[in-house]
Amino acid sequence: MRLTLVLLFCISTAQAIVLDYQDEIETDGSEESEPEAGSLELDPRGHRPDNHGHRPVTHGTYTGGSSSGVSYRRRQTFRPTPATYRAAVPEDKIHQEQGGCKHLNEDWGVLCPNGCELRTGLLKVEQNMNPTIENLKLQVSNLTRFTNIIHLYVDRVDHEMQQRQAQFTGNNDIVDSYNSELEDRFTLIKEKVERTLPLNIRLMRSLVESFKMKLQTLERAVLTQKEYCKRPCTVTCNIPVVSGKECNSIYEKGGRTSQLYLIQPDLYKAPYKVYCDMTTEEGGWTLIQNRQDGSIDFGRSWDAYKNGFGNIAFDVGKGFCDTPGEYWLGNDRISYLTKLKDTELLFEMHDWENNALNAHYKKFTVQNEVNKYRMSVEGYFGTAGNTLMEGAKMLHGDNRTMTIHQNMKFSTYDRDNDAWEPGNPTKQCAREDGGGWWYNRCHSSNPNGRYYWGGEYTKEVAKHGTDDGIVWMNWKGSWYSMKKMSMKIRPVFSNIPGQGAGQIPQSFLDKS
Repeated sequence: MRLTLVLLFCISTAQAIVLDYQDEIETDGSEESEPEAGSLELDPRGHRPDNHGHRPVTHGTYTGGSSSGVSYRRRQTFRPTPATYRAAVPEDKIHQEQGGCKHLNEDWGVLCPNGCELRTGLLKVEQNMNPTIENLKLQVSNLTRFTNIIHLYVDRVDHEMQQRQAQFTGNNDIVDSYNSELEDRFTLIKEKVERTLPLNIRLMRSLVESFKMKLQTLERAVLTQKEYCKRPCTVTCNIPVVSGKECNSIYEKGGRTSQLYLIQPDLYKAPYKVYCDMTTEEGGWTLIQNRQDGSIDFGRSWDAYKNGFGNIAFDVGKGFCDTPGEYWLGNDRISYLTKLKDTELLFEMHDWENNALNAHYKKFTVQNEVNKYRMSVEGYFGTAGNTLMEGAKMLHGDNRTMTIHQNMKFSTYDRDNDAWEPGNPTKQCAREDGGGWWYNRCHSSNPNGRYYWGGEYTKEVAKHGTDDGIVWMNWKGSWYSMKKMSMKIRPVFSNIPGQGAGQIPQSFLDKS
């Protein structure tokens, strides 16, 4: 900007000086003076007076001649003298020497640049200024682009901040809600801790004390049993002299008292103890299974069911063992007894109100261990319902078929022979239902299940959530465990005079 102002100032000054110089030339040319007589010859252009009051500078030229006739031809050059021009604009000259242009001859003075020189100067300045201007344009363009990008980024940030503000507000509301809920729960927990927990602690302490007393009782019982077992075992029951192949033969020999006896079905094997029922349905029954108080665990292995387990009978003070205990006679012995003659089977059961029902089968057969003690029955009659042959009467279709026990093999928790996905260790009826039995998928009767006091039980108390009690579904359903249940066998009515095998006694017909 300063350079531009200087250039404008020089241009205006030069125009003024040029106008003055032209005026002087025009004035000198128009005013021609008459030469005086005897004067020197003048320049044909005439004399131009000094407008500024100075005398013109005269330059003489020697033309030769004699000394007496010396003559000069004088020629006047009319131009501003350097002294006069310098006196008019001394400061401008200095200024022009610093930034303007000069004539080729310095004696001619200093002139401001004309239009061409000014254009040349401006072009030089423009050449120097163009790269800077282009650089400035590029920077301005980049700045504009960056400004636009920043503007877009600011808009996006502002938009995102608005969204975040909404989320922040929503999160604050949720946090406030959670805080309120936590405060309410903390207050509730605090009340329960301050009120309920001391009461529960007192109850737990009383339970712990009760458990301690029970443990002490059990410890005393264990010590007593240890002392008892130190002495050699002796027979505490008097065994009757009379014996036979089975209880029915003893009955025929005159044995009429229900108690413990010795029988020897196989003459090549040693006799063994059984409990004989000589009063039920004309007597002669060999007790092969009995449940009455839960004193014996029936969740036994294959070998235990094969050989038998439990207490056959005990003395209640009469001097002989007339009260049966809980036991399983053994699959080998049961199988052999059913092969001696056609054998019938009698189930007797009692609920916890002492109501009694029975299920009678005219024929009962158990095969040997090679055939996995497969069981079959025929000719049902009785009051409890035919679960072995027909399954659970409250079920229908395949659900009922899978509860039939007819022709099933015997299963225990360590020997899976049921029909529920054989070979799958997670699908075992004996493992879930508490004892060994002729399971299908799984049962409608479960005489060897777990013993539950009181009768009714639920899935929550069952070990596997299944109906694993002493169940006879056609009487009490799946979730009722009997108080008593027994299984008795005998040859088919061979002890009753005048009746042949396969005939049903009149007493059974009257009950049914």
